[in-house]
Amino acid sequence: MTDAFKYQGDELELFQHAKNWKKYFSKNIQPFIKGRVLEVGAGIGATTLLLNNGTAPSWLMLEPDANMSDQLQIKLEKNEFPVNTFLKKGTINNITDSFDTIIYIDVLEHIEADRAELKKAFALLNLGGHIIVLSPAFQFLFNPFDKAIGHFRRYSRKMLKEISPDGSILISNRYYDTVGYFAALVNKFFLRQHYPSVRQVLFWDRWMIPVSRLSDKVFFHSFGKSIIAIWQKTSG
Repeated sequence: MTDAFKYQGDELELFQHAKNWKKYFSKNIQPFIKGRVLEVGAGIGATTLLLNNGTAPSWLMLEPDANMSDQLQIKLEKNEFPVNTFLKKGTINNITDSFDTIIYIDVLEHIEADRAELKKAFALLNLGGHIIVLSPAFQFLFNPFDKAIGHFRRYSRKMLKEISPDGSILISNRYYDTVGYFAALVNKFFLRQHYPSVRQVLFWDRWMIPVSRLSDKVFFHSFGKSIIAIWQKTSG
């Protein structure tokens, strides 16, 4: 993700409909969101509205895409976000402040130099703070949809562990959405769709995610369509 970044794809609008999925993953990361928050790649603000309950001292939305940044500014002026919310156009290279929580929700896979990105984020993180990453899982599931929306990769536990910043501990590294994993397999080898339809997104969200919430536990989060990693800064 460069300073002149132009976002590819329309999945942000598509996946606004995924209410069950958003509730599911937010429940698992919300306890780690504390203090001053930096949200990298805020997009159209859906994640901000989902995770920012207004209790953080400050919540900075960082967005490199000029069009999306303009949209966020309009929403800010219309008071559509909690009063603790601020906006900056740019990338992690444009940030000098320190934070207690830095989040990448469906963002890190869009950044080619992911290890360098996490290193820069870690330098901005206060001691004891957290970096939270939610990304698509398993590179062998990489499909036309991933390519169409500008993904460089999908992640495994091993891949995320390997890019851990020095001075951090990986306190959580688990897969989510076991049922969606099989749906991704079908798309990879049979459907080969560049984009799912709204109907498909709704079917996945309404019927598959509730089952995944149970099956993820049954399979001990050993596989899934997505992965969540959480690092804590212990030194540096």
